[in-house]
Amino acid sequence: MFSFIARRIGTILLTMLCLTLVVFFLVNLEPNLKKLAISQTEMHTPADQLESWLVNHGYRQNFFLRYGQWLGVLPKHPITDPATGKTTQRFSFCNDPTEPQFSGVLQGDFGCSTKFKTTVAAKLFPALGATGLLMFWVLAVMVPISLLIGILAGMREGSRTDRVLSVASIASTATPEYVSGVIFTVIFASWLGWLNGSAASASQGITFYNFTLPVITLAIYGIGYIARMTRASMVEVMTQQYIRTARLKGLSFSSVVIKHALRNALIAPFTVIMLQFPWLLTGVVIVEVMFRYQGFGYTLVEAAGNNDIDLLLGCSLVSVFIVLITQLISDVGYAFLNPRIRVQ
Repeated sequence: MFSFIARRIGTILLTMLCLTLVVFFLVNLEPNLKKLAISQTEMHTPADQLESWLVNHGYRQNFFLRYGQWLGVLPKHPITDPATGKTTQRFSFCNDPTEPQFSGVLQGDFGCSTKFKTTVAAKLFPALGATGLLMFWVLAVMVPISLLIGILAGMREGSRTDRVLSVASIASTATPEYVSGVIFTVIFASWLGWLNGSAASASQGITFYNFTLPVITLAIYGIGYIARMTRASMVEVMTQQYIRTARLKGLSFSSVVIKHALRNALIAPFTVIMLQFPWLLTGVVIVEVMFRYQGFGYTLVEAAGNNDIDLLLGCSLVSVFIVLITQLISDVGYAFLNPRIRVQ
């Protein structure tokens, strides 16, 4: 198991290196750099002044040199002012070094946010904390409800309960977040006035009034998907020979389900639940913008809309890391839960 985890960690690091290189190349394409220069100067700034701004802020340095500096494997150098010959920081609002030193991702320096006029870490990590809180409550609502629905539906395949719960699961899965979010806002915020249609105030304090709509909007979609997978797994387990043997021994139906079927039926849903983390990262982009909740998704949209290169790179790095780590946890957890799996 240790060698398996070590190999997977090595694969994760190599994958992160390749993906960050691709993202770094894409966000530093010439049109993006020109848009960034325009956003930091004026709309009608002459081309030579835009070029001067890019040079003075280090965007015209060698591509691989900049990538190495961003990673922290190459030392950053202060920018030399061509007019005075003095060295200056790239951005006055950041902690850029005034002398050559290693200062990149490996050292905890994610760069400067040109949109928010602060370091990327100062903006990114509070946003991640806000999204982590949202994801916690979404999972706290989504996982128990979806497992209960799936188990109840799969216990007696073809029954009325199975048909009703299956239809409800399919309907929730077929409804994307931006549709259910609008429906819930119209019903619970506009018509009934029970909930707040904006979660912006949740950054100062989470309440049932301002936090329920984004939670249920994300949870509804995931509930149907996990419930369907749990049902399918439960149906398969209930047809196994050892379940029939347990029933023939005189065990009650509830005892057979809880003691024999439930553990094996939850192996497949465990993998599906772990894969919900990458989905939640994409789902929160829509939901956070819709409800103005200033988390990771909201920050990502702001960074993309304003060509905030360093903040986009930081968001991409976090996204790749979370996707790969959850896949590793999923594989390891599946190996522990399923005795038939042997890691060679």
